[in-house]
Amino acid sequence: MQNDLLTVEEITLGELKEIFRLAAKMKRERSKSKDRPLAGKSVGMIFSKSSTRTRVSFEVGITELGGFPLFLDQNDLQLGRGESIPDTARVLSRYLHAVVIRTFKHEDIVEFAKYANIPVINALTDMYHPCQILTDLFTIYEYSEHLEGIKIAFMGDCACNTANSLILAAKLAGMNLVLSSPKKYRPDQDLLDYDSIGNGTVSWEEDPYAAVENADYIYTDVWVSMGFEEEAKQRMQKLKPYAVNADLVDNASKDVRIMHCLPAHRGEEITDEVMDSHASIVFDQAENRLHVQKAILTMLLKD
Repeated sequence: MQNDLLTVEEITLGELKEIFRLAAKMKRERSKSKDRPLAGKSVGMIFSKSSTRTRVSFEVGITELGGFPLFLDQNDLQLGRGESIPDTARVLSRYLHAVVIRTFKHEDIVEFAKYANIPVINALTDMYHPCQILTDLFTIYEYSEHLEGIKIAFMGDCACNTANSLILAAKLAGMNLVLSSPKKYRPDQDLLDYDSIGNGTVSWEEDPYAAVENADYIYTDVWVSMGFEEEAKQRMQKLKPYAVNADLVDNASKDVRIMHCLPAHRGEEITDEVMDSHASIVFDQAENRLHVQKAILTMLLKD
């Protein structure tokens, strides 16, 4: 793994397997292991977006690894009063051993990493969500015991950060990803054409029922992410045919499993019936954020 984790592009297949190995070990030995790879190390968490799972899983994970998590609301930093990103990165590099950033513009985290001399982890930007997607692949691996050839159907806004990272991850891991949305919300063509990191196949399909045919996993996300509130009414109308409901699920594999990165807006992108069904592995995904992020932190901060 490179010094930072900004996108899935920075992960090799070998490193993905090592993340899985470490995450499985940490999950199995949680509360029993005395290993403290982050002992004596402080990790800053700069958040400009609200969070439940990301904040709690990183804070708990850093603590369980023996480190000290320092939560920093961006508005409480001088960043919120006009200090430049390069200056902030240089200063925090003198105090901390790593920084976790959850923000809006992906360009901001790229700039921060350029001027920091400590590892920088992307905890979500408007373009990518690598920690979530690495967790998703780990969860799929737990259930299917392999990734190559697995078919995932992603439904809804296929131009969102989760979909973007899933495209890169599917290519890397040799998976078959079909993204389904209206034309307005189809994935970026350059990202679809990107083929330098693996042998997975990625395609876009406008018909949601065709997209889920023979799918092993159906994945969805909220339709109105932070920053798109003004488009809410239009998005609801356009994306309604892509809701994950019982009728759609019946068109997939009989053993299909349902994924959602949360928070879920029940009754919009997913129904209660599906969310709470035996096929749902949504809360396994949520738990695994803790274990996978602990593995990532360990690999980036190893002595």
